[in-house]
Amino acid sequence: MSEAFRPVTIGVAGGTGSGKTTVSNALLRRVGEQNIAYLPHDTYYKDISEIPLNELGAPNFDHPHALDTNLLIANIKDLQAGKSAEVPMYDFVKYVRLPETRTVGQQPIILIEGILIFAEPELRSLFDVKIFVDTDADLRFIRRLQRDIAERGRTAESVIAQYLSTVRPMHLEFVEPSKRYADVIIPEGGFNQVAIDMVADRIRTMLSGQSS
Repeated sequence: MSEAFRPVTIGVAGGTGSGKTTVSNALLRRVGEQNIAYLPHDTYYKDISEIPLNELGAPNFDHPHALDTNLLIANIKDLQAGKSAEVPMYDFVKYVRLPETRTVGQQPIILIEGILIFAEPELRSLFDVKIFVDTDADLRFIRRLQRDIAERGRTAESVIAQYLSTVRPMHLEFVEPSKRYADVIIPEGGFNQVAIDMVADRIRTMLSGQSS
């Protein structure tokens, strides 16, 4: 693929429960899913046996080493080169990577979402547009609590313990500092329709430029 037709690569980062997925889904709807290769960083988690432990001996899912970022980088580079990519799938109940993969084909837009995608220099360098979703910590925690109980079979006590032992410390160490690399900061996450519309308009303009 020539440089003139290189896909536009967009990263959407932010803390847990900030509204990254809501923003990403809004962009998918506005720009058109048929134009976007969507890669959530969450599906690149390592098996629980390979995830580093915190000081209490529990798996630390919020440290960069918990994710197979090298594979994500390889997948993005394949898509940028006009190839398809085999994207991993993850079981968030058993905390293991599934044997099957999801094939993602070439698209003019590549959209990456994850809490730590701006904390990794090599990964960060692949993005043409970097968006950080910025939401107050109390709202993020409530959303995390609701999601993990409803979707991942967690208890409230286990979610709170994890938030205090790893989620909050890792946010302060890795996620919050990575905000300085963002080109666009969206306050209040998915509720900020004005910002989402502006970003979607910009992406559509970039897409039109590719077509011309």
